[in-house]
Amino acid sequence: MSQTLEAVIDEHGAVRLLEPIKLERPRRALVTILDDQQTSDEGSLDAGYRQMAEDEAREAEAAALAESTIGDLSDESW
Repeated sequence: MSQTLEAVIDEHGAVRLLEPIKLERPRRALVTILDDQQTSDEGSLDAGYRQMAEDEAREAEAAALAESTIGDLSDESW
């Protein structure tokens, strides 16, 4: 089973997982180094929540625009 975990790699290449994991046996892993300078788990969560709030605001605005447009079309006689 594949899992994705967040980790921090220091300048010496030491990897530190940001959440605990239990494995029944040693496993191979792939590492992707991100350009993001964020190294704090708490900061990552804050950024994620901010992004979700922005997305929800855009979705609400788009839904309101769509509803107003649909209402305008339903008033038209064909």
